[in-house]
Amino acid sequence: MRTAAVIGTGLIGTSVALALTRRGVAVYLSDRDESVLRTAASLGAGQVGDPVVPVDLAVVAVPPAYVATVLEEAQRRGLATTYTDVASVKAGPQAAAAAHGVDQKTYIGGHPLAGREVAGPLAGRADLFDGRPWVLTPTADTGRDALNRALELISLCGAVPVVMDAADHDHAVALISHAPHVVSVLMAARLEHASEDAARIAGPGVRDVTRIAAGDPLLWQEILSSNAAAVADVLEEYASDLSGAVIALRALAGDDADKRDAGREDLVALLRRGNAGHSRVPGKHGAPRAVYATVTVVISDAPGELARLFAAVGAAGVNIEDVRIEHSPGQQAGLVTLQVAPDSADRLAERLGERGWTVQS
Repeated sequence: MRTAAVIGTGLIGTSVALALTRRGVAVYLSDRDESVLRTAASLGAGQVGDPVVPVDLAVVAVPPAYVATVLEEAQRRGLATTYTDVASVKAGPQAAAAAHGVDQKTYIGGHPLAGREVAGPLAGRADLFDGRPWVLTPTADTGRDALNRALELISLCGAVPVVMDAADHDHAVALISHAPHVVSVLMAARLEHASEDAARIAGPGVRDVTRIAAGDPLLWQEILSSNAAAVADVLEEYASDLSGAVIALRALAGDDADKRDAGREDLVALLRRGNAGHSRVPGKHGAPRAVYATVTVVISDAPGELARLFAAVGAAGVNIEDVRIEHSPGQQAGLVTLQVAPDSADRLAERLGERGWTVQS
């Protein structure tokens, strides 16, 4: 691929453009918001304006509801020889594109499963898609050139291609992306009027659960609306489980011993189902989730301390599989929890202690 066009310079569009320009592809940018467009161009994502001749691939990076009309207009003016989109739902835009007369031979639906809590071109990153799944939803009418160009795009962006049926994709993302966002929002909404003391002692657990609730409400309204039925199905099952948890907890808080026993059993069963589901979430590099040991280190809140800790871990010859940082409320210190291979934990704790670090047992 030598040339490409990106229509829509938000987070995903700008990230695609940055990834392509990094690999030497000439990218032409367009967006109905002139300030957003100029910002993306200033970041090195490409040049503003239409190409003189059709580009190899046009990437439509607009909300799902607008994919079909943008595709139809781009094809009508001969912007590219092949086309794809990056919308987070596929069945609706795919059907709408067919209804708008979009040439199905030169178009293939796509969805990179990557993102950030912040939106806009300033959040764009050339490495956003590195190692991430990128779903393609070809139909019986999809041409070989369109498929090959999309696969080349995915390769240039460092992602991993996954081929799915459009409807199957939408049900899958409802379960693993869209419904979790709503659940995160519902939990975060509980904190809106929480006491100052409760908010002050909030730790990594609540931060993990509510992290994605910081997403743009208008953008997420569009995403959820475009996949509303599938998301509602998942949340309906979630609501049933949640009701069961409430009943179990009420029983545990009551005076009836038999009901307390039943509530305890129901709660344990639910928690075990959670363990089983969590074990199915892929681990590092998409491999089955591994079990790591943890080494927790006290660290002062000062410039260079985290780098110094990582250097000490490196000097011990230990690879960090994951890391979590928890700040102590009201203190200029925090806890860094390092996840390492089980056979490395004791050795790492000993080496860090020798270098003056305080390791919690």
